[in-house]
Amino acid sequence: MIDEKLLNYFESFLTDNRKQLFKNVLENRTRHFTVVLEDIFQSHNASAVVRTCDIFGVQDVHAIENKYNNKVSRHVAKGSQKWLNQYRYRNDGDNTKTCLDGLKKAGYQIVATTPHNDSCLLQDFDVSRKTAFVFGVEAEGVSDYVIENADGFLKIPMVGFTESLNISVAAAIILQDVTTKLRNSKINWELSKEEKEVLYFDWVKKTIKNVDKIEAHYQQNLK
Repeated sequence: MIDEKLLNYFESFLTDNRKQLFKNVLENRTRHFTVVLEDIFQSHNASAVVRTCDIFGVQDVHAIENKYNNKVSRHVAKGSQKWLNQYRYRNDGDNTKTCLDGLKKAGYQIVATTPHNDSCLLQDFDVSRKTAFVFGVEAEGVSDYVIENADGFLKIPMVGFTESLNISVAAAIILQDVTTKLRNSKINWELSKEEKEVLYFDWVKKTIKNVDKIEAHYQQNLK
């Protein structure tokens, strides 16, 4: 439940242009698609994918950390990480299972991005279902567990000698394609009113310097 009075107080620290920007961006945010990064050890790649998610309006990013810690480079991400919801799975050896089980429970189909197997070509992909796109490291790809438990496979058509793309490039190509199709469809892909309100409140707070002190001062004046 959003404290409307506190939100109004926080909004007084923002320009009208900033507030309108938040609202405009929220109109294009979606949870119809989400992205899963499995054991991405190159911080520049993980960071570039996070930036791509922000650019194309994908709100949630899931990072599985069985072998490596998922680190986001501020230089590469350009601050985009603060506007997304990021979930990290690094408690035990079943992190991939925990992540996929949770996403399936939330109604997502699991689609492994891989140039191998009997993969669906990107141009033929059906965007109607809620989908979690799983990306693995460039050389090894997604894990055997992902392959065995995926609901489907997706690949980008390639006609050259090279058989794989850098993960950040692959993510950009896929997300640009599927989000464009999604916005041109009649699918209900937008965030709910409640989701927008929660994110708006969060973004407003993240914009204000020393927000904790400001909130404490506000609460003190209520007494």
